[in-house]
Amino acid sequence: MLTAADDYPVHQLPEPVAFAGSDRNFYDRYYFQGYDAAGKVFFGAALGVYPHLNIIDAAFMIQRDGVQHSVFASRHLDHERMDTRVGPIAVEVREPLKRLRVAVDDAAHNFEAVLEFTGLAAPVEEPRFTHRAGALTVLDLTRMTQGGTWEGEIALGDECLAVHGWRGARDRSWGVRPLGLRDTRPHAPAGEPQWYWLWAPLHFDDCMLFFHTNDDAQGQGWNRAAVLVPVNGGAPQKLASVRHQAAYRPGTRQLAGLRISATLPAGGEIVVELNCGEVVYKQGEGYNHPVWGHGMYHGVFETAFQTLDTRVLDPNDFAQVHLHALCSAELHRPGQAPRRGQGVVEQMIVGAHAPSGFKGLLDVAA
Repeated sequence: MLTAADDYPVHQLPEPVAFAGSDRNFYDRYYFQGYDAAGKVFFGAALGVYPHLNIIDAAFMIQRDGVQHSVFASRHLDHERMDTRVGPIAVEVREPLKRLRVAVDDAAHNFEAVLEFTGLAAPVEEPRFTHRAGALTVLDLTRMTQGGTWEGEIALGDECLAVHGWRGARDRSWGVRPLGLRDTRPHAPAGEPQWYWLWAPLHFDDCMLFFHTNDDAQGQGWNRAAVLVPVNGGAPQKLASVRHQAAYRPGTRQLAGLRISATLPAGGEIVVELNCGEVVYKQGEGYNHPVWGHGMYHGVFETAFQTLDTRVLDPNDFAQVHLHALCSAELHRPGQAPRRGQGVVEQMIVGAHAPSGFKGLLDVAA
C-alpha cells in the first residue's frame, strides 16, 4: 500500500508508511496552544492521524471570558499521512522543528485563523511514556514539547484578534493510546481507575521551563521530568530531584497553585511558584469529547461547530477532569533575582493520590 509519504526517508518499519505495527490504537498527533500577555484569551488546536483506523481528525478552539468556540472536523485518511488538512483545519510544517502554520477557514460560521508558531529553542524529548493496567498496555508513546511565539490573526464573526508575540507551546506525540470507541472485549479488572497527570510549559524572559509528572496513587512519579531551556541558544539543563506540591480550589480537584522544585546540574535548588487563573476545559479541543473525541468515526467527511459557556459547567463532573489553567509564574534561581513569567498547567486527576488527600474516584479537596 504505497502512498506519497513513501517517497520520503521517514520509514520506521520494513513496510510502507501506511503501516505502523499492528495495534489499532496507533496514533500520530500535533497539539498547539497559545495565549495573550494578559492571560485572557487562549486558543488550542489538535490534529491526529490514526493509520489503522484510516481516520484523520482535527479541532481548533478559542476561549475568552469563559466562552469557547470550537471547530471540529474528521475525514477518511485514505492512508495518506502527509496530507494534514481536514476540511477547514490545516497544519503545515514550514521548517521542521522550528516553524509551523495552523489555519482555519470555516466560512459557514464566520471563523477564520491564520497562525504561525516559531520555536524559541529546539524541542525537548520527554521520557518515553509506557503505562499498563495490569498486563494490558494502555499507553506506549514518545512526545516532544517546544515553547515558542505566535503571529497571525483570528477572526470570529465581525471581530478580528491580532496575534503578535503571543506565547505558547506545542507538542508532537506518537505511539499507542486509547482512541475512538473503547475496546468492548472483556478482561479481568486491573483495579480502581487512577491517573494523576500535570504538565506545565512555562515562559520567562530568558528561558523556558517544562515540567510534567505522572504519579501513582502513593504520589510516586512513574514518569516525571523538568528541563530548563535557555532562549539564547544555550544547552537545555535537565533538572534532578524534581518535586511538586499542589494546592487545590476548595470543593474541587482543580489546581489553585503549584510549587515545582528541583536541583540544577551544577547544584543549587530551583523553585517555580504558579498561581492558576482561568480554566480551559480540553473537550473544546476534542479531548474526551462525547461526540468529537479523538479517533471517533464520522464517515467519509464531517465537520461541526460548538459554542460553550464553560462557566456554567460543574467542575466536578467527570467530563471536566481534563483541563488547562492559565497561570502566572515566578522563577527562583540561586544568586538571581526572581523572574516573572506565564504559562499553562494541564491536569487530569482521577482516583487516589495520597499527597493530595484523594482516596476515591472523584472526591474533592476540603
